[in-house]
Amino acid sequence: MLLNDHVSSVDLRPVRYQFASVRGDSYDDNWLVIDGTVTTPEGSWSFADPCLLTSEARQVSEWLRAVAAGTVPVTEPDAGGELSPDTWFIEPVAAFSLADRSEGGASVIRVHLSLEAAPPWQQGADGADIYQYVVEVRMDAAALLHAADEWDLSLASFPSR
Repeated sequence: MLLNDHVSSVDLRPVRYQFASVRGDSYDDNWLVIDGTVTTPEGSWSFADPCLLTSEARQVSEWLRAVAAGTVPVTEPDAGGELSPDTWFIEPVAAFSLADRSEGGASVIRVHLSLEAAPPWQQGADGADIYQYVVEVRMDAAALLHAADEWDLSLASFPSR
């Protein structure tokens, strides 16, 4: 799934289950390793991390479709300037929020990247707070729906086990 505009891009892809064989544990059996490639004006980097359960991964395309439909509210920073995603998961590696929506139908989505998905210059840094590093991408509804379809297609190989 490619989320991109003329400034930045975030490419996320499920590549495998964390554990190849079924272990009989609903969590362990369903962790997906997500490959990510990120490009921003600050730099580019990649990551691979078992950060989404199969059930959580399906929420990503649902959220993108809701943004495209205009039903997701814009999430403003709190009084202290902290950002909170409106879609997050057990592992706080990647999350999503809506930064802005324009009259023309374009939306600015935030991809929150923390821990293993954070840029290399922020990993291990003191004060690197969860969800505070974001990549903002402006996309119209058609592009969001296309990204949701791409994501669903990539998940077809990874049913819940």
